[in-house]
Amino acid sequence: MDLVRDVLDKQVIDREQVKIGKVDGLVAELRPGKPPRIVAIELGSIALARRLGARPGRWMAGLSARLGGKRHSEPHRIAWNKVRDIGIDIEVDIDVRETAIFCWQNWLRDHVVSRIPGAG
Repeated sequence: MDLVRDVLDKQVIDREQVKIGKVDGLVAELRPGKPPRIVAIELGSIALARRLGARPGRWMAGLSARLGGKRHSEPHRIAWNKVRDIGIDIEVDIDVRETAIFCWQNWLRDHVVSRIPGAG
């Protein structure tokens, strides 16, 4: 399997077919004398910024931590063992309501968009 071609930038959907986001990064475990093993996929702006380099990744992590607290200073990770199918979309065995993936979206909806006249 070519991970870059088959996984990176594909849409991720949860067990209820809710679109979560796109795969922005892969986490590999390096093992002495053995090939690397994929342990998680990453989603979010921090993982995406890291693809541009270490400096943009640190900048985005710092901005996210400043705006949302320390718990937002890392990208969202989904364990590789939760990946159920790799096809047109990446299907994962999680319930998005049990994660913090949509925290920013929910905050923006509640505090910014809802105050725009005609947005309700």
